[in-house]
Amino acid sequence: MAGFPTPFGGSSDDGGLFDEYDEFVPEHIPEPGAFLEGHRLITGDDHVAFHEITRDAFEERKVYDMTFNYNLARLNLDTRHRNAGYRYAEEQNDPSVLRAEFTPTTPFCPQTHTLTIGSFRAWNGLLDRHDYDIVRVRAARMHHQSDAINEQLEEIEEAYRTSGSVTHVPEGDVGSNPMERAMQNEGASRGSPDAPF
Repeated sequence: MAGFPTPFGGSSDDGGLFDEYDEFVPEHIPEPGAFLEGHRLITGDDHVAFHEITRDAFEERKVYDMTFNYNLARLNLDTRHRNAGYRYAEEQNDPSVLRAEFTPTTPFCPQTHTLTIGSFRAWNGLLDRHDYDIVRVRAARMHHQSDAINEQLEEIEEAYRTSGSVTHVPEGDVGSNPMERAMQNEGASRGSPDAPF
């Protein structure tokens, strides 16, 4: 019988819902997108090795998908979301640079902004865990805010290259809840300000 996830992000029996961390199952991870095009795609044992490092770095830095309440690295293993997670490639002209492209579960995933920035900070704040000088991160183009999110990721990356710090906070309100933005910009409603609703 298939197991059911608990509200706390796991179950005693996953019922085959997740691949193992030591498996590379191409049909359960996203197709590489534009950010990885023309670079040396990481596959097989190399993908597994880096993704295990990713799991540990994300655990230490608490990069969690709050929708599913698990370490973001586990999304790559979740067979229910076969086109979501991270893909990696080494830069064609500089193998000391790794590119990581995140494909969310939906084009409107509200966490994409937070998760990609958190990923960048985890990988680059824990450089001693891997062999790369920098891990560059981008959101896949399928996300409706990918251009704005990727502009902020470029800003963070540039600040990191200059200062060596992953703490830069980018300008703008990308990724904030549309409802919150609407409420901030909302004028007085019609009717009496003393009305109960």
